[in-house]
Amino acid sequence: QLVESGGGLVQAGGSLRLSCAASVRTFSSYAMGWFRQAPGKEREFVARVNWNGATSAYADSVKGRFTVSRDNAKNTVYLQMNSLKPEDTAVYYCVADPTRRAYSSPSYTRASSYNYWGQGTQVTVSS
Repeated sequence: QLVESGGGLVQAGGSLRLSCAASVRTFSSYAMGWFRQAPGKEREFVARVNWNGATSAYADSVKGRFTVSRDNAKNTVYLQMNSLKPEDTAVYYCVADPTRRAYSSPSYTRASSYNYWGQGTQVTVSS
């Protein structure tokens, strides 16, 4: 089970930190990530972090503004979002993938690659 928190309403240029608490026996065996879905749009990849936090990947639209991290001792993954823009408004989903994937392959950006999904948390950025 994945439970997100930290969403809310923020002005453009502001920051938010999302958290995702995972109830799994072997949290460190999963790559973790975030997707988002805006109204009327398809779900899109945001960020992914590997099992020990050593490597990560980001969508071009958030690169340099968002940072994904994890704390395996707390079974928690985070998404620090800075310099938020109105186009970042979406429901953000925490995801887990038991498969190790190379970032040279586009599979890590596909929603179908992730076995577990949280219920989502709303992020709204006002202009």
